Amino acid sequence: MAEDYVSRVPWSTEPSLKEKAEEVGIDFDKFIDGLANNLTDMEMAQDFNVSSKVISHLRKHFEELGIHSIMGQD
Repeated sequence: MAEDYVSRVPWSTEPSLKEKAEEVGIDFDKFIDGLANNLTDMEMAQDFNVSSKVISHLRKHFEELGIHSIMGQD
């Protein structure tokens, strides 16, 4: 029955990719441009003056979770 259905607001399981990028001093839009231009982790790490491990972590977030980490149901 439709009246038994409880609507739930989506919730975030962790910070968004933008929040993570900003936390480590990376311009989010430039990071997305780097992904779109198929730059390697090493190339982006040099551009952003961070380790390639940081870029790898952000790339993994993007590939597995997208830009946001929203879960829940309507």
